[in-house]
Amino acid sequence: MSRMRSPTRPTRRTVLGAGLAGGATLLGGCTDEGSEEPAAPTATTGGDPRAWDPQDWESVRAQVLLDPALAQMAAFVLSPHTRLLEAAIADHRERLGRDTEDALVGRTEHEEAVRRAAADFAGGTPDQYALTGSTTEGLAMIYGGLSLGPKDEVLTTTHDFFATEDSLRLLHLRTGARIRRIDLYDDPATATAGEMARRLLAAVTPRTRVVAITWVHSSTGVRVPVQRIAAGLPDGVHLCVDGVHGFAAVDVDLPDLGCDFLSSGTHKWLFGPRGTGILWARDWSPLTEIVPSFSGPDGPARLTPGGYHAFEHRWAVKDAFELMGTIGRRRVVRRIVEQATRLKEGLREIDGLTLVTPADPDVSAGIVCVDVDGRTPGAAVQELRRRGVVASATPYRTSYLRFGPSIATTPDDVDRTLAALRDLV
Repeated sequence: MSRMRSPTRPTRRTVLGAGLAGGATLLGGCTDEGSEEPAAPTATTGGDPRAWDPQDWESVRAQVLLDPALAQMAAFVLSPHTRLLEAAIADHRERLGRDTEDALVGRTEHEEAVRRAAADFAGGTPDQYALTGSTTEGLAMIYGGLSLGPKDEVLTTTHDFFATEDSLRLLHLRTGARIRRIDLYDDPATATAGEMARRLLAAVTPRTRVVAITWVHSSTGVRVPVQRIAAGLPDGVHLCVDGVHGFAAVDVDLPDLGCDFLSSGTHKWLFGPRGTGILWARDWSPLTEIVPSFSGPDGPARLTPGGYHAFEHRWAVKDAFELMGTIGRRRVVRRIVEQATRLKEGLREIDGLTLVTPADPDVSAGIVCVDVDGRTPGAAVQELRRRGVVASATPYRTSYLRFGPSIATTPDDVDRTLAALRDLV
């Protein structure tokens, strides 16, 4: 199966040559303030949800509807709506309720507005974004839409979430293609970008047609070097990415990653509406749609599942992108990295805790995982909640206690979390 490319789009190696040479920086640690986009005009906070100051972190935090009395270290699991987002959803809902037929007339226009906002925020062009309901739905569309045969192979890893694993199981049942899994690292805390890239690229065979990976592992917090892997893959191999814990938590334009397809929910680090997501493609031609579309026969329209949806949520994704863009993607990522680094440094000093996530921000993002001696992650979550800290447990065979600093938290929340953990152990 040969790679089909649009004649107007650059090849993987063209893109990666620019990206790896110093184009997109993957971290919020890029501190060149002069290169940051000018901030949008600020507004004063008040009763109007649209009145807020994107340059003031307290004002940003006040946009989040979570209880501020708790250290909200699990907001990324299913992110809360912001006040501005709730207002946008209410506006769409009111129009749908008042005159549904008239509101639906503008459905295509609203979807195009979401795609434009996505491209403005995450790079590329609007026609590279299809709209989905979740990361899982997007992954199903990728692996259900690729044309493979029994002689083909999908190379994946032992670190991926159930959504990827089961999508690949279904791909195997449909096509007979072989699914092969490898370990990218032995110890997540000491994983390096070079080691992960070398292991994966060494496992590619002449039969490999698809590489299925996850950008940031929700099981450990390890960030996979997608760019390095993409740069080393031969043409004819599709690189497919579960991007949900990197999307809006890592500062990079999607085209610069070098992958062919990326699926992400927008109700994680983007703080978008529940039940929404995006599917990004460098080129749509390798995919056959598996759900009929109401949006059109070409490009992202044919890969946007049809049917009636919670349109007030789907259309308000535009507002989530615009809110984060107003704050500044680089500033948001830097805020996440600074808090995650502060948390990891503190965790390493507490006896009875083992940091699972790499300390190096080059190999991590917002998720921070830790093993607590003598306690199950579930029990630790409950004990921390009694101490005013909201955490989560990783839903894997080997489970860890998990934290996620975000725009819903502050450095004081990080310190409060560390104090609660000292008391816990």
